[in-house]
Amino acid sequence: MGKGMRAGKKPSATKGMGSMQKQMAQMQAMQRKMEELQEEINEKEVTATSGGGAVAVTVNGKKQIVRMEVKEEVVDPEDIEMLQDLIITAVNEALRQMEEISNAEMGKLTAGLGLPGMIG
Repeated sequence: MGKGMRAGKKPSATKGMGSMQKQMAQMQAMQRKMEELQEEINEKEVTATSGGGAVAVTVNGKKQIVRMEVKEEVVDPEDIEMLQDLIITAVNEALRQMEEISNAEMGKLTAGLGLPGMIG
């Protein structure tokens, strides 16, 4: 017989079930909070500009472009490449800002859980 075992006494199979159910309930609550937070993030919008405001791009929390404004003075048929660069710069900056917002919001929720890779 192993140490701590008494004759005729079987180890309890349900001993850890209460804490396991509690952990499952906590994980489900955390999942609901994460889903709610993701919905809130999806509703956010961020706008970035380039060329001193010549191009403005707005991105939502789903990382989709929802608006773009190009000022007439930067539309030069002789320099399409500059306009393309301004658009790319503004889009990339808006996406970067939204990613930063998303990571920060999710980081608040997952802080202290010790779960690597749970952000973003």
